[in-house]
Amino acid sequence: MYKQASWDEKLVYELSKPGAVGILVPRSDREVEEAGERCVEKIPPELLRRDLPLPELSEPAVVRHFTRLSQMNMSISTVFYPLGSCTMKYNPAVNNYLAMLDEVAGTHPLQPSETVQGCLEILHGLENCLKEITGMDAFCLSPAAGAHGELVGCLIMRAYHTEKEGKPRSRIIIPDSAHGTNPASAGMAGFDVAVVKTRQDGCVDLEQLEKIVDGDVAGIMLTNPNTVGLFEKDIEEIVKIIHSNDSLLYYDGANLNAIMGLVRPGDMGFDIVHLNLHKTFSTPHGGGGPGAGPVGVVSRLAKYLPPPRIVEKDGLLRLETNEEGVGAVKMFHGNFAVLVRAYSYILSMGGEGLRKAAEYAVLSSNYTLSKMVRIRGVSLPYDTSRPRKHEFVVSLAKLRRETGLGALEVAKRLLDYGFHAPTIYFPLIVEEAFMVEPTETESKEDLDSFIMAFEKVIDECYNNPELVRKAPHNTSVGRVDEAKASHPLTMTPTWRLLKSRER
Repeated sequence: MYKQASWDEKLVYELSKPGAVGILVPRSDREVEEAGERCVEKIPPELLRRDLPLPELSEPAVVRHFTRLSQMNMSISTVFYPLGSCTMKYNPAVNNYLAMLDEVAGTHPLQPSETVQGCLEILHGLENCLKEITGMDAFCLSPAAGAHGELVGCLIMRAYHTEKEGKPRSRIIIPDSAHGTNPASAGMAGFDVAVVKTRQDGCVDLEQLEKIVDGDVAGIMLTNPNTVGLFEKDIEEIVKIIHSNDSLLYYDGANLNAIMGLVRPGDMGFDIVHLNLHKTFSTPHGGGGPGAGPVGVVSRLAKYLPPPRIVEKDGLLRLETNEEGVGAVKMFHGNFAVLVRAYSYILSMGGEGLRKAAEYAVLSSNYTLSKMVRIRGVSLPYDTSRPRKHEFVVSLAKLRRETGLGALEVAKRLLDYGFHAPTIYFPLIVEEAFMVEPTETESKEDLDSFIMAFEKVIDECYNNPELVRKAPHNTSVGRVDEAKASHPLTMTPTWRLLKSRER
């Protein structure tokens, strides 16, 4: 990696030169001009702009500016991205190509069903595939992301108990290793959160779970494999405890990449499932999107799914709104392009391909762990005798005690070696947590390069700590103020920022 030149850091307004032209807009005919003038007459004067200070640049200047900006970022297309718990794997370009076809991108969600049968067939086929993969009986595709799907799952729990008992139950159980969005989603749905602890073997504490479960518990939100990378070996007992209370089991699909094609959440006993299509089923994500979080349920909960639902009537696929559901959670059909990518990925991989992807993801994880855990300053929390699944969490607490440097500093220094930093300080139950998910798309050579860089950084922590403490050194932006970054963001208009620089 190399240090970006100072001109890369300029705003597009600062690159502006009077008279530079990047595009020629042909003059419209008089009829169009008059129509525009009539529209302006209807706009209140106080809402009309008197000045529009757009930058003036040539087309090459614009292209080079935004190309340089893209090169200042790390992405899965340029580097290994071992972001634990997020499955940042390479996604085949063909799936992006198919999502950009005119027949896909050019359709309008308000077109009559008769004119978009191909699009509806894609969605219907995807639903059937997801049902087969998860063991669920029905799906809705509209949720826009994983956390959105979590909220839908919680609302379904609320609707189920309200209809059956005349009022909603008040609590949802969530393990202390859960993704942070789980308790947030439960809270948004109006539930209180009861936390169940993790045992020394890394799995849910069954004794505490039995004590927590009572008539106010609507259900449990569970990730399996869990966040430390271990399969919940007592899942059948957990299901028995929860179902005996007429509570529901919700499956957080963030870690499905470890088990797809091998075991299904429905066969484990889960009642509700959300899937992160943008993690497991081929959509580049990160930086805010795009995403999709379809929710699947067992048959007795199907009526609560949000609309629209795709049904076949008289030989045609149509969209149907069910009155008993939790209500619409997104306009139209969800993020259609993401759904198309997922369907393309599933069909191209096939059942055997999905199974192999999961197996290779687990193999990559355990290979990487076996090398990293031998490095000084590194330890493996919880049951060391059991293999991890698609991801693992090591602790750098020993390194912190011996050098004063820990997960944060190691992650920053890895950027200088050309690797995106893994997840750090999550889950909270591991001191100096360093969470790695290699995925199935990285070669052994890539994994070895990452392991070698990690070992070099650890060696630097012991022998050249100041070098690591001030990292990164080779990125376009150096060490940022971690505390300031968490403060409320104050947005300043670009023109005002430029004025202040001029002064």
